[in-house]
Amino acid sequence: MKRYLRTLILVSILSLAGILCAQDSTPEKVTITLSDPSRPASVNASLMEGGISVTGYEGKDVIVEAKPRGTRREAKATEKTEGMKRLINPNAGLRVTEENNHVEIRTSSFTQPVDLTIQVPVKTALKLNCLNDGDIKVTRVQGEIEVNNTNGAVSLTDVAGSVVAHALNEDVVVSLTEATPGKPMSFSSLNGKIDVTLPAAIKANVVIKSDNGEIFSDFDVKVDPSARKPVVEDSRGKGGKYKVTTDGAVYGTINGGGPQIQFKAFNGDIFIRKGK
Repeated sequence: MKRYLRTLILVSILSLAGILCAQDSTPEKVTITLSDPSRPASVNASLMEGGISVTGYEGKDVIVEAKPRGTRREAKATEKTEGMKRLINPNAGLRVTEENNHVEIRTSSFTQPVDLTIQVPVKTALKLNCLNDGDIKVTRVQGEIEVNNTNGAVSLTDVAGSVVAHALNEDVVVSLTEATPGKPMSFSSLNGKIDVTLPAAIKANVVIKSDNGEIFSDFDVKVDPSARKPVVEDSRGKGGKYKVTTDGAVYGTINGGGPQIQFKAFNGDIFIRKGK
C-alpha cells in the first residue's frame, strides 16, 4: 500500500529570556504541502479560546497563521510578586498534522485566546469548532462545511457545497452560492438569529422552527400541515395517560421539494433569503 506523506509540525516555544509582550508578537505561520494536491483537502480546526477565519484561494497548500491575543484571565501567583512585571507568553503552541490530504490544527493554550487565520484550496471540506472568545468566519470555500461555536458567531460567505452550522449564543449568517444535490443541511442557534441566503433554484424540503422569534422568507414556501408527525405516548395500560404532541415546526417545500434543510432557533428570528 502506498505510504502517504505525513507531516507533523510542532511549534511550541516555552519560557525564553527576554520574552516579548503579546501585543508585540508576530503570528506563528506554517505552510502545509498536501499529500496529493490534485485532490480536495479536508481541514479540522478546534480552539478552546479564540476565533477561526478560513478563506479559500487558488493555491494548493494549506497556510496557517496563529496569533495569541494575550491571557484571558490572570492566574493567581503562589509567591510574592511586589516589584515584578508579569510576562505574557506570545506563543500559541501551534500543532498541525497532515496525512492523506487531511489537516488537523490545534493549539496548546487553554487560557490564552488565539486567532487562527487559515488559507485553503477552494475545494476543501471543513470541520471547525470554537468554545470561547471568538467567531468562526469562512469565505469562498467549496465542500462539506461543519461549524460549531459555543460563545461566538458563525459567518459563512460565498460558500458552496453542504453546510451544518450551529452557534449556541450568537448569530448564524450564511450565504450559499451553490448547494450539493441530495445533501441535507442544518442551521441552528439557541440565542441568536439565523440568516441564510440560498440559491434561487434550490429544491428542498424545509423544517423551520423558532420558539421565541419570527420566520421570514422571500422564497415561495409551500407549507404542508400534513407533514407534521404527531408523537403519541400511551401509558394507560400502566395507569398513565394518553398524550399526543407535535413539535410546532413549519414543514414545507421550496421549488417542489428535495433534501431536507432544517432551521431551528430558540430566542431569535429566522430569515431564509433567495439568492441568485
